Amino acid sequence: MATTELFDRALRRRRRDRAQPGYAAHDFLRAAMLDGIAERLDSVTRPMVDILDLGCFDGAFVPPGSRVIRADAGFGFAAAARGVQCDEDRLPFADASFDCVVSAGVLDQVNDVPGALALARRVLKPDGLFLGAFLGAGSLATLKPVLLAAEPDRAIARVHPQIDVRSAGDLMMRAGFALPVADIETLTVRYSGLGRLLDDLRGMAATNLLRGTPPLTRAALAAAAQGFAARADPDGRTPERFQIVFLTGWAPDPSQPKPAKRGSATASLAAALKEGGSAS
Repeated sequence: MATTELFDRALRRRRRDRAQPGYAAHDFLRAAMLDGIAERLDSVTRPMVDILDLGCFDGAFVPPGSRVIRADAGFGFAAAARGVQCDEDRLPFADASFDCVVSAGVLDQVNDVPGALALARRVLKPDGLFLGAFLGAGSLATLKPVLLAAEPDRAIARVHPQIDVRSAGDLMMRAGFALPVADIETLTVRYSGLGRLLDDLRGMAATNLLRGTPPLTRAALAAAAQGFAARADPDGRTPERFQIVFLTGWAPDPSQPKPAKRGSATASLAAALKEGGSAS
């Protein structure tokens, strides 16, 4: 295992095992991701028979008429879903095994995101579909400054680095997906206090996995709670933002549409602009 990895793999497995028994009480983010993925999957006209649920959590993704293989980095989630325990950037599946790979709520915790996407493309059959969703840049916009202000004497990263939607699209292209699309949806949740937010993050296995991060002191936690409360609306609830990045891409296949070759246009841009200007 490389010592330069950003996230602690063993800690991630333990955190997922801790979250597994009570996950149903904190699954709202992944539920929103799965709703978006289901909408995108419904727009596909051909059947997706063999599907890999990569980062399966409680196995809530149940598309009708499909055979689903579950995989999760945590033993508890994998065992409960009768799936395979594996990291997303270390897949044990053969190339061209699946019609569709779905990954909801885990790519923001993977050490090698480009590698994980490339492996997802490899296990897809030609013209297979990848549908992903994860927390992206702009998430936890209230928590981040509150934690920084609570520890003014030491600059410690306590929130994971986040991928923005443009970079996500670039990663899809780098991984070799055809026709990649990345878009974003925002979900705002209002909390009665910092403790409730932290309970949700623990319950969904989304707490800090960065290597070498010391625990929060009691004084820092109290200061963070005060700072969070100070940002509350008049009703006493503090809004927190979650930015969900959705990814869609296809394993390359000769049948897919190709962009027009350079110079193949039948009308010039200058002529179109001239025609448009004469109508004003």
